Amino acid sequence: MEYTVVINGKPQGPYRLEELNGLAITANTFIRKPGMDDYKEAHAIPELRELLGFKYQKTAPQYFAAFDQRLLATVIDHFIIFGIYSIIILISFIFIEGKDQRIMAYLIPFPSIFIIKLIYGSIAEASKSQATIGKKILNIKVTDLEGSQISFGRSLARNFSKILSVIPVFFGYLYSFLNRKNQCWHDIAADCLVIKDRLI
Repeated sequence: MEYTVVINGKPQGPYRLEELNGLAITANTFIRKPGMDDYKEAHAIPELRELLGFKYQKTAPQYFAAFDQRLLATVIDHFIIFGIYSIIILISFIFIEGKDQRIMAYLIPFPSIFIIKLIYGSIAEASKSQATIGKKILNIKVTDLEGSQISFGRSLARNFSKILSVIPVFFGYLYSFLNRKNQCWHDIAADCLVIKDRLI
């Protein structure tokens, strides 16, 4: 494993792990290794903390997911859930005869899509990945105000609070354009952020 180190504002290296001891690396020195999309501070890389004796410094997130990213992630999630729902209903048509009965069989359970999204979103965003499938694809995730994983209770409160963002003609979602951290009303209600790893 080789590391590129930013020294005096310029990337230098690569260096092997054992060579890093001889450099004037501080906890805030930016370092990159193969597989990383961007540079990270030395304290954020586990093997460097162990080698150089740094402690992990908790820092607030810097990059926040834009409205279009969040909207696309939601569309992807609903598309997946709707697709599964449709497949289940179509299979049920094997046992249901008559056009009217099939229409009712399709429409009556339809509100369950939103309930399933509420439960699924709450579980997924409180999991280790901190994201639903849609958010994973867009490389964004839900965190607390310090960038840490949230509990299921807070995740459920955030997802349930989306009704606050919907009621005033979706203004609660559009409020993210007015908030410097791109928070919607339901994010603010649950003290949450939706973040991305880097600026681009």
